[in-house]
Amino acid sequence: MANRGVVYQGPGTVEVSEIPDPQLVIMDGPGVHPANVGRTCQHGVILKVLSTNICGSDQHMVRGRTTAPPGLVLGHEILGEVVELGGDVEFVKLGDVCSVPFNIACGRCRNCKQGHTGVCLNVNPDRPGSAYGYVDMGGWVGGQAEYVMVPYADWNLLVFPDREQAMERLLDLTMLSDIFPTGYHGAFTAGVTSGSTVYVAGAGPVGLAAAHSAQFLGASVVIVGDMNRERLDQARSFGCETVDLSLDASLTDQIEAILGEPEVDAAVDAVGFEARGHGPDADREAPATVLNSIMEVTRAAGRLGVPGLYVTGDPGGVDEAAKVGSLSIRIGLGWAKSHTISTGQCPVMRYNHGLMRAILSERVQIAQAVNATPISLDEAPDGYTAFDGGASKKYVIDPHGVIPRATG
Repeated sequence: MANRGVVYQGPGTVEVSEIPDPQLVIMDGPGVHPANVGRTCQHGVILKVLSTNICGSDQHMVRGRTTAPPGLVLGHEILGEVVELGGDVEFVKLGDVCSVPFNIACGRCRNCKQGHTGVCLNVNPDRPGSAYGYVDMGGWVGGQAEYVMVPYADWNLLVFPDREQAMERLLDLTMLSDIFPTGYHGAFTAGVTSGSTVYVAGAGPVGLAAAHSAQFLGASVVIVGDMNRERLDQARSFGCETVDLSLDASLTDQIEAILGEPEVDAAVDAVGFEARGHGPDADREAPATVLNSIMEVTRAAGRLGVPGLYVTGDPGGVDEAAKVGSLSIRIGLGWAKSHTISTGQCPVMRYNHGLMRAILSERVQIAQAVNATPISLDEAPDGYTAFDGGASKKYVIDPHGVIPRATG
């Protein structure tokens, strides 16, 4: 099989290039940990990639805000069709259409057995947790490509029950690999339930997924904050209230104008380490702003979900502390208000089966909520540029032309 993929070339640049065909063994390459080279994967499969998304986490790397090496094949949000089986695969079949959790997990270690698949102990020699096409995650080749290898297939893959139905709902189902479970994880760990009032910081795709998830969980009011008016318009399109963080009015005042009180029951940080200041400080990066603001606006004994990405190495950090992920957090405020804070990679497998059922039964419209927009593999570099410029779209790469395009 011929194979092409989206390759990180250095800060600000991605290209679509020929890449090696996937094999059921880990080959040496950019970012591959030496201890992983030669690792056989007869427990894996080769997928023909039917859809794969551009993620804000990918954008952090492309901006040069991580230590990602040039030559890294990007992409951790993958949906595909099984075209080759390893000898140890027992239950997944050729032709199955599957969602791939972005967390690579062995299914055998202590953490996997306890459901903490985002911090598997056996797939990344550097530290717990791994992902496709991502810096410091073991060097597993990314899925913004025509074909990709998925290890531990019987454990990792979510096989859709009906191929025809899956193909009809491909834009929604492609969100199961990361963005929908991650947004849901943010809302769920923030304790969102029937009647909750919720603040979601960030109207990018993960923030919009968290907002839609909060609605699905029964929130009475969901407020989304951002500085990008197009993204705020998208949040309003499916029933959210919004606050414009570029205004001089404080976040608490804007929330009080909506709810009649300056606090919410639960809050979600869907921004992460490239956060900017609010109001008069909106033109400068201030990475602790969102974490401090959600502690300020969440009621005492409330919960905070933090699916937004924070890193241990940021070459573009605003100061020496930020470059190693050390931020000036008002932990005293969180302690005084008895907040519970949940952070880290979403353990996708904890949620993806239930969210699949919600999609197939039309209880949620996640593709519509995040404005899923199909593009070809060759259009991926333009998609990265548009997304970096603030486009309110979730770009879905369609390597084989299987997603119908809207007409008219």
